[in-house]
Amino acid sequence: QVRLVESGGGLVQAGGSLRLSCAVSAITSSIRFMSWYRQGPGNQRELVATISSGDTTGYADSVKGRFTISRDNAKNTVYLQMNSLKPEDTDVYYCKAGVGWRDYWGQGTQVTVSS
Repeated sequence: QVRLVESGGGLVQAGGSLRLSCAVSAITSSIRFMSWYRQGPGNQRELVATISSGDTTGYADSVKGRFTISRDNAKNTVYLQMNSLKPEDTDVYYCKAGVGWRDYWGQGTQVTVSS
């Protein structure tokens, strides 16, 4: 059973930083990609950032230059460093991993940015 365990959410003032972590319980070579999504009330879940097994990264336009995704293969962990946070970044952030032929989601972690 593949599990994704997220941590690092919380409350921060605008302009501040947070780092999210997501540990994936799977064999490293079986992980195709790891991504971060976010979702607010009544909104669709949207892709924030993604990193492939070859370390190719991609970002939503709204976070380019402020967020950085990275991974530690030794720990099977993906990180999302979020800088210059804005109130509109307030959402529940979800980790997603492609493992083998399936995709898996984490339970979500709340990020709240106060103005």
